[in-house]
Amino acid sequence: MLCMAVILLTGNAFAQKRHLYLFLCFGQSNMEGNARFEPQDTTVDSRMRVLQAVDCPDLGRQKGSWYTAVPPLCRCKTGLTPADYFGRTLIARLPKKIKIGIINVSVAGSRIEIFDKDNFQAYLSGAPGWMKNIAAEYNGNPYATLVELAKKAQKVGVIKGILLHQGESNPNDSLWTKKVKGIYDNLMKDLNLKPKSVPLLAGELVNADQGGACANMNKIIATLPAVIPNAYVISSSGCSCAGDHLHFMAEGYRKLGKRYGTKMLALLGYGDMAVE
Repeated sequence: MLCMAVILLTGNAFAQKRHLYLFLCFGQSNMEGNARFEPQDTTVDSRMRVLQAVDCPDLGRQKGSWYTAVPPLCRCKTGLTPADYFGRTLIARLPKKIKIGIINVSVAGSRIEIFDKDNFQAYLSGAPGWMKNIAAEYNGNPYATLVELAKKAQKVGVIKGILLHQGESNPNDSLWTKKVKGIYDNLMKDLNLKPKSVPLLAGELVNADQGGACANMNKIIATLPAVIPNAYVISSSGCSCAGDHLHFMAEGYRKLGKRYGTKMLALLGYGDMAVE
């Protein structure tokens, strides 16, 4: 009877783990979330969870604990992010037994080099003080924090994908795709993941149709699938932006997030669904 109980408990734990889909999110300010979230953004299905990346006493949240994914999903005072409506889009379509877990480690204004596990210190040494302060919230090492949280989450769930939004601080960087591949490869190794099972979704920067200040970078982002076979580019066409033409407005984040979600649903085998 004792053996049977152990088997049942083990089987139940395994089933629960399979029913929590984990998604790693990283990048700079647009993945942090720059636009203020609105009342409509604060009603969230409890099946959508966030693993807190930093301590936020004012929000009653502690690093490394799970919460219903009410924004902010990154740091304590960040705004709406593509991850918000990415998660909502999945929850609306996936079976009721499936939960979504978001892990978001992003640093405003940073080059992609801040996530290079071997060279981030050289980059941060020359970074402005405010960026060092953000990195300090991740113990001075955003990549290591992402891996630390991901490993903790893997005890209760399965990593199904990675979301990236970055590039404004790497304008016209012809080596950007190579740098992203290095980070992706490190994540695969450090988290014992198989590239064929973990797609990377990379969002375009504010589009040329919105007068995007860094829209030319989208030409480089478009080549990412040639370097990472399981990478997919998410269009930002028609996603409204703020006056700086660098950051999306709340509606732009919602639309972009839904597009991330639509693509992930297709990759998970749930077919196409309309994108607003």
